[in-house]
Amino acid sequence: MAAQLSDDELSAALAGDPSGFSAVYTTISPAVLGYFRARGVDDAEALTQDVFVDVLPKLTGVKGGHAGLRTFIFSVAHARLVDYRRRSARTPQLTEFDPLQDQRWSRSAEDEVLGSLGGIASTLSMLNDEQREVLVLRIVADLSVEQVAGIMNKTPGAIKQLQRRGLLALRELVKEKDHAAS
Repeated sequence: MAAQLSDDELSAALAGDPSGFSAVYTTISPAVLGYFRARGVDDAEALTQDVFVDVLPKLTGVKGGHAGLRTFIFSVAHARLVDYRRRSARTPQLTEFDPLQDQRWSRSAEDEVLGSLGGIASTLSMLNDEQREVLVLRIVADLSVEQVAGIMNKTPGAIKQLQRRGLLALRELVKEKDHAAS
């Protein structure tokens, strides 16, 4: 059973005495808070405070004793709940940003480069294995002729010849693609 105000506390509250209001708040606010929580209010404590801020200046006009006071306070609480629901209906629901759910997309610089490398990779695949390997090691890996010769177990002269033939073949392939695109 909820705590009850004494008759002296009720009289003090209705007379505008701060100690009477304190007693009203201490006695009835837990029930108002429970009402808001039961109705699913997100910030029930704040709404409870709003109710008692509204009740304070109107206490001196309350009639009906204990029952009248509780009825008055809960009618204010109900009005605040209706206001809260209306405000919630008009306020957009905020959600945390989830990059996996974001449907917006644009190509990044990395995507552009990788896309263009795909075209290069397909063109390079038309060269023979040794020419392709020499060009990739020389250009992409930025290795010297001597380093590539050591990796491929060939002479530096052979690497130079493979590079020259690979570049000539690559030039012809790019020209063919340009003519086909025109």
